[in-house]
Parts: sequence; structure tokens; C-alpha cells
Amino acid sequence: MMPAGPADAQPASSIAGIKILIVEDEPFIAFDLMMAIQDAGAIALGPAATVAEAIDFLHNENPAAAIVDVHLPDGTIGAFLDEAPKELSIVIHTGVGLPPDVRARHPHVPTYAKPTDPAILIKRLAEGLRRA
Repeated sequence: MMPAGPADAQPASSIAGIKILIVEDEPFIAFDLMMAIQDAGAIALGPAATVAEAIDFLHNENPAAAIVDVHLPDGTIGAFLDEAPKELSIVIHTGVGLPPDVRARHPHVPTYAKPTDPAILIKRLAEGLRRA
């Protein structure tokens, strides 16, 4: 898991207009992420507070990227990651890290410790979008 660290760059303008899904059950964290995404010019979807809601957004809203928490009221984010298309840029934002079985299935998904500055998460999403 990557440390929270200070923001070393402003959110990338390359995310302007794209849909970014927030999967977070903590309202204050979700609000901060949504505000940062909107300030960067992107479209904030959610927040999805459960795995079921996250999967629903995935299928019905076609996000280009997602910032996701791991432990939600109805389980861990593994089912969402399993269903996510390969081209979806995802960043994990968690206080506990990924369960070993989820990490084994998704070893390349970047994982950041809470609290991480939203600008860092957005920058990483933008990098993932450029690679897709």
C-alpha cells in the first residue's frame, strides 16, 4: 500500500469531462473525493456505499475511472473489481489494504492508505486513463 504523502501535483486536466465513480461508505471522505473530482473538471458519480450499488453504477453509468474503498457494509470490493472492465482506471483508497485473495486476483490495482490527498488519487487515475 502506498503512503498517503503530500500532494505533489495538481489534479491532471486530462480528466476533464470523464465520469469517475466514488465507491465509499464514509460520507465525509466521499464528499471530499466528489468535490476534488468536480474541481478537476470531471463528473463525479455516486457515491456508491455498497458493493451492490458500485456494480449497479458500473453497468448503468459506464464510468471511465473509479476510486474505491475496500470494506463496505455488504462485503469487500472484490466482486466489483472482478466485474470491472480492463480499461477502467481504478485506485483503491483504504484504511486496511486489500484482502490477500483480492490482491492475488488484482495485483496491479494501485492501493493508497487513507487519508490520501484526493489530488494524488486523481493524478493516478489520469495516469491509468492515459495507459488504457
